[in-house]
Amino acid sequence: MGMALKIVGSLVGATVIAYAVDTVISDKKIFGGTTPKTITDKEWCEETDKKFQAWPRTAGPPVVMNPISRQNFIVKSRSD
Repeated sequence: MGMALKIVGSLVGATVIAYAVDTVISDKKIFGGTTPKTITDKEWCEETDKKFQAWPRTAGPPVVMNPISRQNFIVKSRSD
């Protein structure tokens, strides 16, 4: 029981330290820099998505370029 407690404690501690370091470096930007406009601009994201969907596929059936955000994996034409 003692060894398992040490392992769990060290995993929790490592997770807390990793989260803190990630937050300080990326969110607080301690090394400088800014968040790019391409991430914060909703209009840019919509235009990029339209561009991705307009690309023709040369192999296999048509699929959605970003299935995680769309939650449908195969696009079927209405003529099928």
